[in-house]
Amino acid sequence: MKYKRIVVKVGSSTLSNKNAKLNFTKIDSLARQLVDLKNKGYEVILVSSGAIAAGMGELGYQTKPTAIPEQQACAAVGQGLLIGIYNKFFREYGAKCAQILLTSSDLENRNRYLNSFNTLITLLEKDVIPVINENDTIVTNEIKVGDNDTLAARVAGLIEADLLINLSDVKGLYNANPEKAAGELKLINKVTDITDEIEAMAGGKGSFVGTGGMATKIEAAKIAVNSGIDMVIGSGKEKNSLLKLIKMAERNEFNLGTTFLAQPDRLSKRKQWLNFNLHSQGKILVDHGAAAALVCRGKSLLPGGIKEIKGKFKSGDLVSIYHLKEQIAKGIVNYNSAEIDQIKGLHSDEIETVLGYFNKSEVVHRDNMVVGGDKNEY
Repeated sequence: MKYKRIVVKVGSSTLSNKNAKLNFTKIDSLARQLVDLKNKGYEVILVSSGAIAAGMGELGYQTKPTAIPEQQACAAVGQGLLIGIYNKFFREYGAKCAQILLTSSDLENRNRYLNSFNTLITLLEKDVIPVINENDTIVTNEIKVGDNDTLAARVAGLIEADLLINLSDVKGLYNANPEKAAGELKLINKVTDITDEIEAMAGGKGSFVGTGGMATKIEAAKIAVNSGIDMVIGSGKEKNSLLKLIKMAERNEFNLGTTFLAQPDRLSKRKQWLNFNLHSQGKILVDHGAAAALVCRGKSLLPGGIKEIKGKFKSGDLVSIYHLKEQIAKGIVNYNSAEIDQIKGLHSDEIETVLGYFNKSEVVHRDNMVVGGDKNEY
């Protein structure tokens, strides 16, 4: 068995009929396949959209409402319905499930991030299938951007999964938008590096019941592969599609869907957290020498290499580090923006003289930094 722990993401369009109501046949099939995988020895976690779609049908909407409060009302009604349906089908096949509702802030806060990890691990140890969804009743940005794709990737990193399966209403990534392509359409079966060309192949938003498109799936793939996790995008419409995709991935056959292969250098759990779950609160612009030290030699950021500060941020915030116009790193600062502005360009020995106190010699320590620059430029 190549993979042990698998996260499966399923979108609203895969679970719903064209009239926006849930498709019980599809949900039944998904539940049966997940239980089948569990019985084979896999640990499975489900990230499921569908709460808004479930609520739409219940509240009589024929198309997805555009107003955020109406979407949240649909989600409030739909979340209970959806987990009830999953629970019914899972129990028919001899399994139990548990609902976990997350927001981005749950994954940004370090303690809540670790609490989420402990809860998920305990559920898996108790032979329960976790069913995760965005808490759409209280958040807005996640509803707007269809973030369950990237949520699934972040959950996969959190839970230290081996494989992420993203079930969609398309077969995978094509060389052009399938709905608009004029020339020959080709399915990309294997991606070893997510280049600008690969990103350009992603189309726009998806169906009228879902909010995600191929672009969000590419963003999810970036998170997954840099967390050391293989990711497969495949159709959720065909019979036993999940089982077929996992069988294909286990055999390294790459003849179904699109497989994004994990990068060999897996980020540590802490660096996954700060890279994929925290939002940058400002910018630090550095000179060429500091950029080379960070990118090529794995050094910490010292005040001497800092040229300019942009934005206001506190000690302990995440900031983006730029050289010229390119972001080369992200990291957690030991000083606030006003303090860094005072000590920029100075030697670390001068910090106490200027500020009247001393915290750390580094503005950003290497252990609290993720570097993403091109070594060839330095």
